Amino acid sequence: MADFKLNSSYKPSGDQPNAIDELVNSINKPNRYQTLLGVTGSGKTFTMANIIEKTKKPTLIMTHNKTLAAQLYSEFKSFFPENHVEYFISYYDYYQPEAYIPRQDLFIEKDSSINDELERLRLSATASLLSHDDVIVVASVSANYGLGSPQDYKEIVQKLRVGQEYSQRAMLMRFVDMGYKRNDAYFDRGDFRVNGEVIDIFPAYNEELAYRIEFFGDEIEALYSFNSLTGEKIADYKEITIYSTNPFIVSKDKLSNAIKSIEEELGERLAFYQKEGRMVEYNRLKQRTEFDLEMMESTGSCKGIENYSRHLTGKKEGETPYSMMDYFEMMHGDDYMVMVDESHVSLPQFRGMYAGDRSRKEVLVEHGFRLPSALDNRPLTFDEYINKAPSYLFVSATPSDIELELSSTVAEQVVRPTGLLDPVIEVIDSQNQVAHLHDEIKKVIERGDRVLVTVLTKKMAEELSTFYNDMGIKTQYMHSDLDAIERNQIIRSLRVGEFDVLVGINLLREGLDLPEVALVAILDADKEGFLRSSTALIQTAGRGARNENGRVLMYAKRITKSMKETIDTTNARRAKQIEYNKKHNITPKSTKRTLDTNLKVEDSAQLYNRANRADKIPAKERQALVKELKAKMLAASKRLDFEEAARCRDEIAKLKKL
Repeated sequence: MADFKLNSSYKPSGDQPNAIDELVNSINKPNRYQTLLGVTGSGKTFTMANIIEKTKKPTLIMTHNKTLAAQLYSEFKSFFPENHVEYFISYYDYYQPEAYIPRQDLFIEKDSSINDELERLRLSATASLLSHDDVIVVASVSANYGLGSPQDYKEIVQKLRVGQEYSQRAMLMRFVDMGYKRNDAYFDRGDFRVNGEVIDIFPAYNEELAYRIEFFGDEIEALYSFNSLTGEKIADYKEITIYSTNPFIVSKDKLSNAIKSIEEELGERLAFYQKEGRMVEYNRLKQRTEFDLEMMESTGSCKGIENYSRHLTGKKEGETPYSMMDYFEMMHGDDYMVMVDESHVSLPQFRGMYAGDRSRKEVLVEHGFRLPSALDNRPLTFDEYINKAPSYLFVSATPSDIELELSSTVAEQVVRPTGLLDPVIEVIDSQNQVAHLHDEIKKVIERGDRVLVTVLTKKMAEELSTFYNDMGIKTQYMHSDLDAIERNQIIRSLRVGEFDVLVGINLLREGLDLPEVALVAILDADKEGFLRSSTALIQTAGRGARNENGRVLMYAKRITKSMKETIDTTNARRAKQIEYNKKHNITPKSTKRTLDTNLKVEDSAQLYNRANRADKIPAKERQALVKELKAKMLAASKRLDFEEAARCRDEIAKLKKL
């Protein structure tokens, strides 16, 4: 059984102890599905960490986007410093999948930019799962996509032990089969080098740690790790295991069988096109597939090798592909757990992945760009996903019907450790909503607090921002047309008081932690739809729950079903919170959250503004700007701020076109 040690100066409080006990008991029964219904600011992540410590189960934590995944990874690394906390998201900074548009006869080639650090972290996750019991993997939707066989990945290893005899030549050939390259000049991840009877290898999944293998004849005399940059010796080992550079790498025998299987499928598909008289598709498929086969025979891999995953893994047509959960299953059987954070958003996204992927690939297959087996290189269907793991915990402030229907236990976490209450909700006639809100904003600003205003359209956001600025209120708008760097700068500027009111659309819901906000205004709250559903309204109202003066104003002509559900839910939670505070003599205080001084958003924003004027500056200065942006991109990637890194990359691409 894995041993997880939670590191925190805090003890569970508020509703956390009861929620932890309920969910731990449910998981240990064992029940397959359970839900943690935790309001904003109630410490859901801390509860999740306590559940992992008490159940002692290796855990896969999944969420719907990279930004939240990075935040969770950082938090769980701090909670479990002595355990193996890993990060598994898509390793692409940029990804354009191959696609074909028949009506335009337009083929879009696959284009991507791989982030080396993310690739290392993915490999580190798979290697840790095969080496350790105490593993927590924080993942995005990427964990639902097809991976290579965990059994093959486990077999394609090189175990080394001091005192044993090895043929150096055979060992080097083994490293090549595992995807490593000899590089005596520039030593980097995925390389090995040879100097007499000393072999250095830099595992693809390590950040700085490389290994040195010292021989005496054919016997290994010493094994130790060293810093790949400084050469400083770190630790001696009696034995080590080196894993391959890619989960899709298979043994020579399996590769040979896969090539034969691909050739058979190609023959069948070509015969079909010939019979149909579709010679364009015939020649297209023949040329592309034969080129891939030649590459596989000569190098063991090819571009887009994942499209042949069914043949490489030995799966049957339509069979569930391997995913991250199979790595957990192989090492831990039924003794692991999947946690789905923000499940009300994550589960629908997981459900939608399969259909979009299938639709694109069916067109490619139909027109001869891929073999039919490429359809089996796919994400899990929702049914496959939801029935795969032995134990699930759904975590959300607003769980949807599917979580509640599936779950044997729904633990509520309504009382916050800080004693803060859910905000008071007032419904105001929307006849003069802009003017009424203006007066309310003035009162809030006088206290030194901030305001969030949510509207339905981008145009309304821009016009309302202009109107309030003209009225002397410092206001900014934020919507999806703005770059991530600009959005980060805007949020930061709101918090430090450079302006007082932020107007947005649906960007003001999950994951926006603003303790300075005392008023949340929802204009046109009675316009039923996605942005005014009960889930969206509850999440939006939650943005005011981190301030002791939190209020929500709903401007409407009538009270809709969604509004009533939101008001009833919030009032019920407030009643419970007030009762708890009275019983324990707690006075609510606004949460304090320091600004992250490492983000340096101002610098990035200045770079962004300079890049926007790039066509007006000299070429030499543009080149200097590219270098600055590259440095910013790498720094952002290093601290797991991948959204900013991606935006810097996009600006670099624009500059290079000039």
